[in-house]
Amino acid sequence: MSNPLAPGSLAGKRALVTGSSRGIGADTVAFFAEAGASVVVNFRNKETRAQKIVDGIRDAGGTAIAVGADLTDPASVAAMFATAQRELGGLDILVMNASGGMEAGMGEDYAMRLNRDSQVALLKAALPVLADGARVVFVTSHQAHFIRTTPTMPEYEPVALSKRAGEDALRDMIPELAERGIGFVVVSGDMIEGTITATLLERANPGAIDARKSAAGKLYNVSEFAAEIALAAVEPVPADNTRLVGDTSDFVK
Repeated sequence: MSNPLAPGSLAGKRALVTGSSRGIGADTVAFFAEAGASVVVNFRNKETRAQKIVDGIRDAGGTAIAVGADLTDPASVAAMFATAQRELGGLDILVMNASGGMEAGMGEDYAMRLNRDSQVALLKAALPVLADGARVVFVTSHQAHFIRTTPTMPEYEPVALSKRAGEDALRDMIPELAERGIGFVVVSGDMIEGTITATLLERANPGAIDARKSAAGKLYNVSEFAAEIALAAVEPVPADNTRLVGDTSDFVK
């Protein structure tokens, strides 16, 4: 998909996307860089992939650095933002894309630790580095955003509940962000074809993705959803701080 952002429209801006060594995060950070932003490519353990993205951006004349951080490790997160401050002088855009909870062997509380506790800690750690007037984007799914009113697949429910808890906790910080003119937008999409979550869900519940695709009529792919996230980082903040992507007919009652 072509970049939804105009060339040069982010010149002078600085952006960090968590979980941007692959998938949605990688496409989002590439859109920012192509629009002129200096970017931080964050990874947990895919350093080679992250560096490849950085090299591609630099080869095209852009500015990018790769910074590893485990979002469940406060010291690691603090070091990431310290690097962003030192190398770029701060941040104008923070996309909170990294999430999980379906991985095996991570403990029963891992989804809540990653999708709620770590997201709140991440944003609090980012505040000293975010410029006044910056934009924060939190990425979620319809299955999580609407979990209070619309049940989801049993295999995904723990993740959905933890993502919604994280969204709620972040929304509680909106007044604090507003004091500095920092905008906050939740981008919620249906299941996205080609993501790790979709792959794990399909493994746990064969046929789940095709069933959802049939019900929705269309599922966004990785690049299409990344384009919506990129736009959420620059367009006016919606009145309800929410950007709904894709079909919602099965969720909005």
